Amino acid sequence: MLLVPLATGAVLGRPVGDRIVLVSLLAAAALGLFCARTPLEAWLGISPWRAQNPRERRVILHSLYVYASVSLGALAILLWQIRSYGLLLVGGAAAAAFLGQALLKSRGKQARMAAQLVGSIGLTATAAAAYYVASARLDTASLVIWAVNWIFAANQILYVQARIHSSRATTFDERLAQGKWLILGEIVMVLALALAWRKGWLPSLALLAFASVLWRGLAWFFSSPSRLQIRRLGIGELIHAVIFAALLIVGFQIRG
Repeated sequence: MLLVPLATGAVLGRPVGDRIVLVSLLAAAALGLFCARTPLEAWLGISPWRAQNPRERRVILHSLYVYASVSLGALAILLWQIRSYGLLLVGGAAAAAFLGQALLKSRGKQARMAAQLVGSIGLTATAAAAYYVASARLDTASLVIWAVNWIFAANQILYVQARIHSSRATTFDERLAQGKWLILGEIVMVLALALAWRKGWLPSLALLAFASVLWRGLAWFFSSPSRLQIRRLGIGELIHAVIFAALLIVGFQIRG
């Protein structure tokens, strides 16, 4: 949810010359911030994983120092040397999404999926950021690329949650009860993509990027009951993400 949007935004921004270096700096900043999140939550005491002794606290602080140094150094170059101030807008939106995720998480397990959906808005913000840094434009195209990456990420969250919560389901009705949010999500996804295509924001070929996840979601309801294999599920979703990125890039490139 972090790297696929970043890659699609960067490629579709068509960076040349120094812009390729700038995209690399953005990637370093994004990865640094992502890696700093877990130790920061542990240090603040809002994570299940917390420091148990002075040695673990030192490890957390050292980790934060390294990640923060990488991220702040890269962002300083992007903001002050080339004046990429549009990143502040994207970063502010991502920060708001992560704040919303934290608030939802505080409400307990019943809000866990909603928290993941909101948090994925922040993770997929790398699509708009990468497009902006690569092309020097923060326009409708950057927002569309961000939106379609979030729609894809949201579908993955709904599917994985449905699979986990229905791991013991053996009948269609049981799967339907656990996967109702997945069905609703896929309906909303189709309607949103149709609207984007109708408005001319999304090229026809790019719609194929969503075909594999739409099909796998619907096919699961009618598949034979089987034991849930988390690793296999993760690998499958990674493959879908790679296919999505490739088809999305090709779709926009052909139109462009």
